Amino acid sequence: MRTISTFLIVVDLIGTAAFALSGALVGVRRKLDLFGVLVLSFVAATAGGIARDVLIGAVPPEAIRNWRYIAVAFVAGVATFLWYPVINRLHDAVLVFDAAGLALFAVSGTEKALAYGLNPLMAALLGMLTGIGGGMVRDILSAQIPVVLHSDVYAIAGLAGAAVVVIGHTVHLPATATTLTGASLCFFLRLTAMRRHWRIPVAHLPGEAAKQ
Repeated sequence: MRTISTFLIVVDLIGTAAFALSGALVGVRRKLDLFGVLVLSFVAATAGGIARDVLIGAVPPEAIRNWRYIAVAFVAGVATFLWYPVINRLHDAVLVFDAAGLALFAVSGTEKALAYGLNPLMAALLGMLTGIGGGMVRDILSAQIPVVLHSDVYAIAGLAGAAVVVIGHTVHLPATATTLTGASLCFFLRLTAMRRHWRIPVAHLPGEAAKQ
């Protein structure tokens, strides 16, 4: 098993901060108290990584073993609670932070799965799970249908970023370059899909189209 690089840990922490901000912003918009905001901040930042680590046997999960992850999530939550107007001035703040977290977690999750010896296909799927897991739990706790279950291009963007990492690993390209490329592709796809309203086809019940 190869050692996970410092660069990968830094990417993981940046993704943690991005998802923590998205969770905290949702909590403030839902008018939760400080504890509720911190809960959403923590689960949005760590749920995907915890699920990944449990599945690959990296226990206890890094998110609860390494104090840095908890600290980053709580600092982001408290900062959003105290200075929400400042943070919320960013354009489409929740969606942008969510897209950043998706991209960074998808690539770091894939890298970690590869480091633990998983085959490329399963590593890419676990990378996608790492990216979408926190957002799903955040949305469920805030009484929303998870974004990944909508017709939005969300999980597919995460899978695309993970695929870049897997391909780079397979052909022995530099890990840093493939990680940055995969994260950039995922982030670009997610933001472009939101701007251009790209949608995945959804199922319709028989006769439903005729009623519309």
